[in-house]
Amino acid sequence: MAVKSNKEIKLRDVLFLCHAKPKDAEQAALWKRLVDGTLETPDTWEVSLSASNGEGKTEKWNRLLLEDKLGGMALLRNLRNMLEAKVEKSVIAGAIHRAKFNRVLPFRFIAAARYAPDMEPALEPAMLKSLEGMDKLSGRTALVVDHSGSMAAGLSVKSEMTRFEAACGLAMLVREVCEDVNIYAFSMEADRGTAYNYWGGNKLHVGDRPWFAKVPPRHGFALRDALDVATCWWGTATEDAKRLVDKDGYDRIIILTDEQSHQSISDPLQRTLGYVVNVGTYKNGIGYGRWTHIDGWSENVVRYIMEIESLRQ
Repeated sequence: MAVKSNKEIKLRDVLFLCHAKPKDAEQAALWKRLVDGTLETPDTWEVSLSASNGEGKTEKWNRLLLEDKLGGMALLRNLRNMLEAKVEKSVIAGAIHRAKFNRVLPFRFIAAARYAPDMEPALEPAMLKSLEGMDKLSGRTALVVDHSGSMAAGLSVKSEMTRFEAACGLAMLVREVCEDVNIYAFSMEADRGTAYNYWGGNKLHVGDRPWFAKVPPRHGFALRDALDVATCWWGTATEDAKRLVDKDGYDRIIILTDEQSHQSISDPLQRTLGYVVNVGTYKNGIGYGRWTHIDGWSENVVRYIMEIESLRQ
């Protein structure tokens, strides 16, 4: 039978009900402060802002930023909130400069910049600094990025980030760890017949943009911007793009895609290692045969490639 009571249940009540025993003297002292009501409230950004009841947020954000109370991820996730609270951009930029962004991936910076584009000058050097010290991929690498219409879809039902933004984040990562890299973007000819007949010499352009393009190997957000305008948004001629890349000859090809393609893809050339990285959520795709198929996007994609290649030596 449920007992009705207006009395607020506190953490100390739960401790008594469980008859818990501390594991050591340190935990015993902590629980004693909890029972005696002398346990201090931690000075975290969550506690500080929740206690404000919406009042004085500008001052609280300023204090948290100047005292470096926010971690790297908290900074990125709250940029929009800080700007809406009228916090000075110079204060935010200073905190970003001092923060540690270990293991924070480029796509997190892209997501932050979407809501706070004015902070890109501060975000970019922090992002590039977070990539320093990573092992390098030796040899010649072709990085091929899907720019088809399906890549504009969200990563999931709840996510505001697109597959293309995730691919750009991973491209920015790979760009920094490759010793020698060429970057390409592709979609497909607007005319389906033209896409298939390209090898017969048909036109390459749709409107003012090509369906396939070599992209300048820029750093940071500049690479994202270059990829975004390199080609038209259309279908997905993965095999046609792969054959064009094959002409230059590479030690490895890395294709960033959601694998929703109008074409299957042939195996990599005999001396070329091939990787298909699926940034979508589909179960079945095109990256099979002699391709190494990888789902997801993180710095572990690069580490996985390095581990595979070290075993083949």
